[in-house]
Amino acid sequence: MNTSLKGKDYISTQDWSNDEIEIALETSADLKEKFKNDIPHRYLADKTIFLFFFDKSTRTRNSFEAGITQLGGHAHFIEASTSQVAHGESPKDTGIILSSYGHGIAIRHDLLPGEGNSYMREVAQHADKPVLNMQCDIDHPCQTLADLMTIRETFGNDLRGRKIAVSWAYAPSYAKPMSVPQGLIMLMTRFGMNVTLAHPPEYKLMDEPMQFAKENAEKSGAKFEVVSTMEEAFEGADIVYPKSWGIESLFHKPEEALKISKKYNHWICDEKLMQQAKRDSIYMHCLPADRGHEVTDAVIDGPHSVVYQEAENRLHTAKALMALTM
Repeated sequence: MNTSLKGKDYISTQDWSNDEIEIALETSADLKEKFKNDIPHRYLADKTIFLFFFDKSTRTRNSFEAGITQLGGHAHFIEASTSQVAHGESPKDTGIILSSYGHGIAIRHDLLPGEGNSYMREVAQHADKPVLNMQCDIDHPCQTLADLMTIRETFGNDLRGRKIAVSWAYAPSYAKPMSVPQGLIMLMTRFGMNVTLAHPPEYKLMDEPMQFAKENAEKSGAKFEVVSTMEEAFEGADIVYPKSWGIESLFHKPEEALKISKKYNHWICDEKLMQQAKRDSIYMHCLPADRGHEVTDAVIDGPHSVVYQEAENRLHTAKALMALTM
């Protein structure tokens, strides 16, 4: 096991170099092979990670809990509302104390712009064990690492010139975090992919991720552009990733945000739209998808979809991040 990343926080993919991301991907592939072949890999025997959740989770919680078990360690699940954080305990105290009890802290805090990422970084400032971002307001670096792994499994490691369409899509359920599309435009531009972002005018992403995406594209020789329709984004795409997200200024006013979203209920990924992409294109989604709104059953259950492979890779990448840093 590579030890060069031991003790390193993983709060944004921007915090890790390309070489460090490569180490994580190589480790993920190795752990996936070991898991598939029932080869023991107890790299974290008797180690403990604290999983601190301010929001609901299925894939993230279970990938970390199953992953640490398979690595020989143990996870403590903490719901923020049942902890002393609900009574105002500071990130400093939380970081110092939890890191003295175990070997890693993972946090999901993604509900309100301006809160989650800064909270994680304050915990990390005072913790002497690695802090891992299980999704914040700015980035979802566990998801996008698994996404990159899945894309490479499909198209190979050299992704230069491949086009990915990251598009807003309608969902009536709730105002979803902005972190997945922001994480995608930041990470995929670093590896030479041409990224086209599409959204209605109200659904702009945060300034900092947009700036990182532009800079990353320039460094890698890739293209980064923003368009106003799904059709334009999907044209000639190798990968399509349509999903809903909220309006940055209205996360405190969810009813108003959902009212605005209804104007764009035609933003759905269907079979006709998929014809705009390449014949061998893949459809991706971090899940859960709002079936019948974000995407039709014919697409998400169809031959272009890799959502279950993508979801499975959440396990292997979570294990790699823990094994490398703890």
